[in-house]
Amino acid sequence: MADALLDGKVALVTGGGSGIGRATALAFAREGCAGLLVADRDEAGGEETVRLVREQSPRTDATFVATEVTRAADADAMVAAAVERWGRLDCAHNNAGISLQGPSFHELDERSFDLVISVNVKGVWLGMRSELRQMLAQGYGSIVNTASAASIIGTPGNPAYAASKHAVMGLTRTAAMEHVRDNIRVNAVCPGAIRTPLITRFLDVDPGIVERVTKVQPGGRLGEPEEVAEAVVWLSSDRASFVTGEGMLVDGGAVSR
Repeated sequence: MADALLDGKVALVTGGGSGIGRATALAFAREGCAGLLVADRDEAGGEETVRLVREQSPRTDATFVATEVTRAADADAMVAAAVERWGRLDCAHNNAGISLQGPSFHELDERSFDLVISVNVKGVWLGMRSELRQMLAQGYGSIVNTASAASIIGTPGNPAYAASKHAVMGLTRTAAMEHVRDNIRVNAVCPGAIRTPLITRFLDVDPGIVERVTKVQPGGRLGEPEEVAEAVVWLSSDRASFVTGEGMLVDGGAVSR
């Protein structure tokens, strides 16, 4: 594993039970992580990710911690669990998030708006806060948040999601500037239309959604979670040592069209 990008590092992934989080956990392990903490509210999904990691990369010590990212105590506990087990936290990927397809701006109810903001903004902030405290104590670290192409453009029919992902970029850039001299880098990936449960779960309601989304993609296809994971791995690694405050688009050119 001498050439692995994350050889010997300790990492955690929130929302690691499926989609981009699972793909990132597997990529972290493949790239040599010595310790990997998978955090998710879905115990079955998180444990399955750990099983897959152990099967693919038996040299990686992987464990699951049930985590509700909107609770400060859970955010602190997941970081504490990593430090207790491995003594440090080198990399963190704050990926847990939700989306509501529709309704339009004037039809969105307050409860739905609050839910999306709580998970996607407060959840990322709480995770970052706990991770930064540990990284400041140890003197280094790298954080990657999952933002979105919706962090950059308007998203008709999904105002709460767009607002939340714009906020994730605000948190990312602010933390990056606050800690650029502390040997801590903070970046984000901005996925476009990716084949994850956030999209595929809408098929039951609207079977034509994938076809319509694919039709407007410059490359004519959805992205795969593994393609986003590759960007997370690079941003987490020492190869990206001069990159901080970045929101890296992984969208197949959709925002550029």
